[in-house]
Amino acid sequence: MKVISTTNAPGAIGPYSQGFVANGMVFTSGQIPIDPATGEMPEGIKEQAEQSCRNVIAILEAAGSGAEKVIKTTCFLAEMSDFAAFNEVYAKYFTSKPARSCVAVKQIPKGALCEIECIAEA
Repeated sequence: MKVISTTNAPGAIGPYSQGFVANGMVFTSGQIPIDPATGEMPEGIKEQAEQSCRNVIAILEAAGSGAEKVIKTTCFLAEMSDFAAFNEVYAKYFTSKPARSCVAVKQIPKGALCEIECIAEA
């Protein structure tokens, strides 16, 4: 197993890593829309979806993988009413259409509107 760590995605805000490579697979932690350069979170679901996608892809790339190798994503939304807007952005990044679960949750850390985690080939 190998721990993934990159400054191109926000650091963990708790006792966990950004991701792991194990048995030829990459497992990322959930990525909220924090800009790693500024520590700020953009406003609006589309802007937050863009940043969450960029963050999870930065972790994949640090592991030697990429969006085209994603097998499964799990997406969390603060409001299911943001589903269509979230999908519009998500579709630009995950063009291979990996398997996915997308659920609304009561709350996401730091008041984010979305969070994305994934499993990919290394």
